[in-house]
Amino acid sequence: MIKKLILAAFLALPMCIAAQTLKFGTVNTQEIFNLMPDKVTAENTLKGVSEKYEAEFKKLQEEFNKKYTEFQALDENTPQSIKDSRARELQENSQKIQNFQQMAQQDLAKQQETLLAPISEKIQKAIQAVGAEGGFTFIYDLSIPAVIYTGNGAVDATPLVKAKLGIQ
Repeated sequence: MIKKLILAAFLALPMCIAAQTLKFGTVNTQEIFNLMPDKVTAENTLKGVSEKYEAEFKKLQEEFNKKYTEFQALDENTPQSIKDSRARELQENSQKIQNFQQMAQQDLAKQQETLLAPISEKIQKAIQAVGAEGGFTFIYDLSIPAVIYTGNGAVDATPLVKAKLGIQ
């Protein structure tokens, strides 16, 4: 029995020593992301593109409304073939507007991804550098609700990552 206790203590000793050498840290990537100067540039670019799409959408909508008003103003004596032709035009314009909206949303999402991905990469590289320089074993991201407890022993590496990126 004593041999088993000694063996268990002997086996547990390396794990206790290893646990004491682990260094945990936390970082709030969302906070850092929001402070990045590149983010403002990306947002301004996206805003400009979005405004252009909105202007084009408004133009298409006005064109549709004009044709719809003209269609409603057709008198009773207008031949049915003309009414049918105008109704088809309205249907085509409506479809054109829907296609435009869908294409614009897809393009904006693609541009957002293209513009924001380098910022995320830059943050990730800074976290990796801080982790290596600071001797961290793990750094958890506080902006993702995966961490449910952060003890007193964890070091918030957010200021170190900000300093690495040159932001305050």
